[in-house]
Amino acid sequence: MINLFNAQIDEVSLHRIGNKNKNEGVFLSEETQPLNDESRGLLKEFFLKPFREKEENYYRLSHEADLEFNEIYQAAQAIFKNPGQLQEVSKKIARHLYDQSDHPHIKNGEVFVVHFSNVILDNEKVEALGVFKSEIKQEFLQFEEKSSRLDLRLEQGVNLNKLDKGCLIFNVLQEEGYKVLSVDSNRYDAKYWLENFLGVNVLADENFYTKSYLKFCQNFAKDIVLPAEDKQQEVLFMNRAVNHFAKNDAFEETQFLNEVMENPDLIPEFKHYKVEKGPKYSIEDVSTFPIANKAVSESRKKMKNVINLDTHVQIRLDFINPESAERFVEKGWDEEKQMYYYLVYFNKETKQ
Repeated sequence: MINLFNAQIDEVSLHRIGNKNKNEGVFLSEETQPLNDESRGLLKEFFLKPFREKEENYYRLSHEADLEFNEIYQAAQAIFKNPGQLQEVSKKIARHLYDQSDHPHIKNGEVFVVHFSNVILDNEKVEALGVFKSEIKQEFLQFEEKSSRLDLRLEQGVNLNKLDKGCLIFNVLQEEGYKVLSVDSNRYDAKYWLENFLGVNVLADENFYTKSYLKFCQNFAKDIVLPAEDKQQEVLFMNRAVNHFAKNDAFEETQFLNEVMENPDLIPEFKHYKVEKGPKYSIEDVSTFPIANKAVSESRKKMKNVINLDTHVQIRLDFINPESAERFVEKGWDEEKQMYYYLVYFNKETKQ
């Protein structure tokens, strides 16, 4: 889990790169940016706000031959070893990004390379390297008082409420390629940022495995439980699965199946489905891992606990209290109408 509240900007290097395919050039600053308290506060919000609002899906820097060949990994190592090298190393980072900017759709923009301190990651204070790119310019009005009138002029600039691209490289797990977060508001060129520039792979940690396994369970419920039983049992299976994750610190597959799978006939189906679909979620060989509580909460929010009926009626089942769905909702068949029905028990209606 990341906490950026007390993070501090130590140094900022700023450069401008164009589109290499269009023969646009590069402007590399020779000195770091002078900052005051106001500009530090504004830039900190500009750089870090997207990471507070985004799910924590971590990556690691990598390279098909050897990690040492990853240019961003080399840069991060140099800066973490000696933060005084930020300005010179930032030029290499900007040049590397320019070299990847050879697709006609890639926009020119400013590149910020930032050294942060006092970042809290997994309850430990760490330093971080940030690389950010601003691409989209917005028009705004500027006003100037003259002797007899107020003049206006139209200018262009960067909206501090929207970061186009950015990454945070945390000084942990160095030998594995560091721990990396990335944001990209312009998805049309995601390969350019994640693959070509950063060169990252997904970091298979407890956060990754928790989300992947729950997503796998969700698809098992849709593909196997729903056809074998009904929509109510599909929802209840996911209900039990999420609650199992929520109340345990570590996952063990046998225990999970014994507790969550009420129909034992579905256990062999689950194991077969894992052999078939597990590689898609990178869990084919995974049966134990620590559980990331925040990942459980994020996954819970995405779970659909609604039964949609063809009579335009919806029944919402409560994930927090799974026993409610089992005790107070019954499914049956009406011979006279030749239709299924749900019977719902309650004491009184409650206000939203």
